Amino acid sequence: MGLKEPRNNNEWTRLMNSFKYAFEGIRQTLLSERNFQIHTVAACVVIIFAAVYQISFHEWLIVLILIGGMLALELMNTAVEHIVDMVSPKHHPLAKAAKDASAAAVCVFAIISCMIGLLIFIPKIFL
Repeated sequence: MGLKEPRNNNEWTRLMNSFKYAFEGIRQTLLSERNFQIHTVAACVVIIFAAVYQISFHEWLIVLILIGGMLALELMNTAVEHIVDMVSPKHHPLAKAAKDASAAAVCVFAIISCMIGLLIFIPKIFL
């Protein structure tokens, strides 16, 4: 009675489908959203700089968390924009407020990420 049942194929299929849908969301967003494309290019540039300037293990952790957070937040912003557009196709002050707040969250994280990136890279580049 206390033993767990082995996972059946249905659970495994659902798990695999969830990954498939997630990667499809990334792919679709990358193909259609300019800001996500910009953040992706910026992430690639930062990774190249990190490799060239041989940042420390802990700096890599910080950089990867910032990159992951930035891309994830941009994906959420895209989701909010799509949902708001679907639910409120006409201009509505609350729809605008929701979209503006979502974009502001991305902006705040981008600014903080840049500040942290500068703290990591400026000493390596100029000192």
